[in-house]
Amino acid sequence: MRVKCVLCDKVETIHDETLQAKRLRNRPIHTYMCKECENRIENRTIERANTGNFKLYRDKKTEDSW
Repeated sequence: MRVKCVLCDKVETIHDETLQAKRLRNRPIHTYMCKECENRIENRTIERANTGNFKLYRDKKTEDSW
């Protein structure tokens, strides 16, 4: 299966039987990102988190008294 990275428009080939290929075929909302772009985003996110100016907004978990 040929796929195209959404960030850098690089065309790559992945095996048809992989879980990622199945997700891309069956759910059009899923997009493909190459390993280079994934690593770049991961490294920059870690760098931003280390500066202290990065806030990750997550839902607060509330304890249920039940």
